Amino acid sequence: MKRIVIIGATSAIAHAAARLWAGQGAALFLVGRNPGRLEANAADLRVRGAASVVVHAMDATDDAAHAPMLAAAIAALGGIDVALIAHGTLPDQRQCETDLVRLRAEIDTNGVSVCLLSQLFANQFAGQGGGTLAVIGSVAGDRGRQSNYVYGAAKGMVARFLEGLRNRLAKSGVRVLLIKPGFVDTPMTAAFDKKGLLWAQPEAVAAGMLKAIAGGKDVVYLPGFWRVIMLVIRHVPERLFKRLSL
Repeated sequence: MKRIVIIGATSAIAHAAARLWAGQGAALFLVGRNPGRLEANAADLRVRGAASVVVHAMDATDDAAHAPMLAAAIAALGGIDVALIAHGTLPDQRQCETDLVRLRAEIDTNGVSVCLLSQLFANQFAGQGGGTLAVIGSVAGDRGRQSNYVYGAAKGMVARFLEGLRNRLAKSGVRVLLIKPGFVDTPMTAAFDKKGLLWAQPEAVAAGMLKAIAGGKDVVYLPGFWRVIMLVIRHVPERLFKRLSL
């Protein structure tokens, strides 16, 4: 039986993953800001076969709440095998360009808090001699683009942080996985025109995520074609890239 902590458990991708884990009989510890939504998700997961489901309300940007959350998770589960960090927001880029308070808040939510929680779980796993840390990043972190460079910068921070963490923990039995989804049809992207082949459903991304967690990958793009797309975007010369509206 896997013992799994999910931060940002009410997000569409995280809940889709939790449903798959519930079907495998996992014990789940759900963390999110909205107690009502957490309880509703927990009821759904119990019906789907989860061995146990415990909820814990926490704002991920509240640094002081991180350690008590971890202690509560260990007490509820008896230990942790997998930690999935899936919380985040999709900021309004134009608003962030003129509202520096908003810009700071988005960097804190999508970047700083993710790094702090990653370090917390990494320390726990290193101390117990094993475990898997899985973090949802984004293809947006691969290169700064005018349409979303605030979000991209935060995700880029997470990517570099996990890269170093993975390198440090490589010999300790701790796995560090970065998941990079592309366009996903979720409430967070409700304002987008979701036509076209580039859009994926949360269930498909969750299935790919569980496969990557069960396997040995360090970084996974979901769907996989995003690896090729971002490889091309990363290698466009800067002098040409500046002329593009991306």
